[in-house]
Parts: sequence; structure tokens; C-alpha cells
Amino acid sequence: MKITYDAEVDVLRIIFSNVPIEESDEEKPGIILDYDDAGNIVGIEIIDPSKLIDNPCSVEYSVSNS
Repeated sequence: MKITYDAEVDVLRIIFSNVPIEESDEEKPGIILDYDDAGNIVGIEIIDPSKLIDNPCSVEYSVSNS
């Protein structure tokens, strides 16, 4: 998984897989889902995340073992 934030255009991308994107749909205003050729979500793009979260440059990550 890869997370990138481009401050110049205010876009946050979360990439789950490096497979080619076959289709993209705007699920809700400002939320774009990227799909592979099998219909699996391979990425999420958030437009203007600075309006939604305090610091889009900061990422908190945790792993829990159940």
C-alpha cells in the first residue's frame, strides 16, 4: 500500500495495488475509486482533503494481530 499527498493540487491517493487502472468512478463528490479489469478497488483518490482533515501530510498506521 502506498499513500501520497500532492499539496499543489490538494489530492490524497491511497494505492492498494500497482495493477493498471481500468476504470475510475466518483463514488461521492471528491471521492474517486479506481478499479482494475476484474472490478477490484485498487486505489482511492480524495480531492481537497485539506478541507476534510487537519493535516493530510500526516499518516498514522497501526497493525493489530487478532
